[in-house]
Amino acid sequence: MELPDMYRIAQVFPRPREAGPAEAVVRELKALGLDRAIKPGARVAITAGSRGIAGIAPMLRAAAAFVRAAGADPHVVAAMGSHGGGTVDGQLAVLESLGITEASVGAPIVAGTETVSLGRSPSGLDVHFDRFAAGCDGIIVINRVKFHTTFTAPNESGLLKMLVVGLGKERGATQFHGLGQGDLPVLLPELARVILAKMPVLGGLAIVENAYEETALVRGVPTATMVEDEQALLRHAAGLLPRLPVDDIDLLIVDEMGKDFSGTGLDTKVIGRMRLDRVPEPARPMVKKIVVLDLSEASHGNANGLNLADVVTRRLAARVDYAATAANCTATTFLQRAATPLTMDTDREAVVMAFRGLGALDWPAARVVNIRNTLQLDEVAVSAGVLETLRREAADRFRVVAGPAPLAFNDDGSLRRWWRPR
Repeated sequence: MELPDMYRIAQVFPRPREAGPAEAVVRELKALGLDRAIKPGARVAITAGSRGIAGIAPMLRAAAAFVRAAGADPHVVAAMGSHGGGTVDGQLAVLESLGITEASVGAPIVAGTETVSLGRSPSGLDVHFDRFAAGCDGIIVINRVKFHTTFTAPNESGLLKMLVVGLGKERGATQFHGLGQGDLPVLLPELARVILAKMPVLGGLAIVENAYEETALVRGVPTATMVEDEQALLRHAAGLLPRLPVDDIDLLIVDEMGKDFSGTGLDTKVIGRMRLDRVPEPARPMVKKIVVLDLSEASHGNANGLNLADVVTRRLAARVDYAATAANCTATTFLQRAATPLTMDTDREAVVMAFRGLGALDWPAARVVNIRNTLQLDEVAVSAGVLETLRREAADRFRVVAGPAPLAFNDDGSLRRWWRPR
């Protein structure tokens, strides 16, 4: 069995950075005038979602301290729709895995499942909203702005989604994701406008990250222009997001999938796969076969997006919590996202099976990319065929760190990750 030689490369992406993200939170809240708008004695909800955001705990702590300095009472509210299995304990466990605890943020954390109805949207949808947040005197919505994994629109994943889906809890998330994919781009801002009109949203803090999982920008967003401002921020974020080194790949080997990397475990915009009924596949990148070797601990067994892989390992399958996965998949209505791919006992068997699925391909000449996950793409391993393309077409976008070395396995069949930093 002759496999390709691999090279570890460092990709070069744009790298703007906030010098002090926590300080930027204070700066932007002041710019919004919240030091004057927050009244002494008020109870203020600050949102915390289920996504891994760089430095989120210190930023939440800074926001809570800002609210307290204004004489008000801050509460960090779990805003994650159906994540955490749709339970209070599950939500708290997800936040704790992200480093968000009462000790780390300096404020009480509130997780709940109950919602209130804010009435009907223009399209006739019932607008659900977290009961605790609805009873607060003010709400500061905080989230990262980035692409969504199931639709493309001017507003995708960001502040509006935190209001509609995150604070909509399981009922709001289930309703929203149960709508047709063609309707979501219109209904997200529609539902958000109802919430912004009826709830005491003081403003938003939009976070944009660069490809190195660093805070590139923290921007205060006024309530009155939140829909439009988020669109501009998404366009800005699009130029900073990580991507695979080339668009034409025979085999993509992913060390880990997970909710801490993408809502679908594998970022659909990175791998170029949707695998949803009546949803067109992206034209690029074109990845013929995908092997996923493990599920991250921070996913807490939620394997939403499993069907995006062609082959997985027995180790990954053993980590799946089908109750948590089912809660997420039924909320989105994408039941196929939990479909289990061909499952092999070891990394070696999984990779070899994927190669066999490529047909009569010359294995040593295959275009192979090995990544940690679909979020951390600053350093990856590529085969000689991919390296040749990069040298010819994108010499300024990478540098070789190590190699060549064989794509090889340990005695127990696990992938020998020679290219990973020790």
